[in-house]
Amino acid sequence: MNPTEWICAVFVFLIAAILAVLSIRSFGNRGFLLNNAYIYASKEERETMDKKPYYRQTAIVFLILSIVFVIIGLSIVLQNARIKLLEIPLLLGIVIYAIVSSVRIGK
Repeated sequence: MNPTEWICAVFVFLIAAILAVLSIRSFGNRGFLLNNAYIYASKEERETMDKKPYYRQTAIVFLILSIVFVIIGLSIVLQNARIKLLEIPLLLGIVIYAIVSSVRIGK
C-alpha cells in the first residue's frame, strides 16, 4: 500500500469510529439529537415530544453507517474492491429502516 491509501484508510476508520461513538451516545439517549424531526421542530414541540424513538432511530442509522465505513476501510486495506459490494444491502437497509421507522414514529 502506498502512503495515500494508508491516509485514506485511517481517515475512513476515523469516520467509522466517530459514527460508532455517536451511535453509542444515541443508544444511551445522550447528547444532541441528530434527527431531522427534532432539528426542524419548534422549541415548544421539542419540549413536548418523546425523544426516545428518535434517539433509537438515529443510533441504528449511525451504527449501520459505521459498519459501512469499516467495510470501505477494509476494502482499502485489503485492496479488494469486491468487499465494497457488501455496502449495497446495508445502505438499502438504512433507507428502508429510516422510512419504516419514521412512519411508525409518526403514528
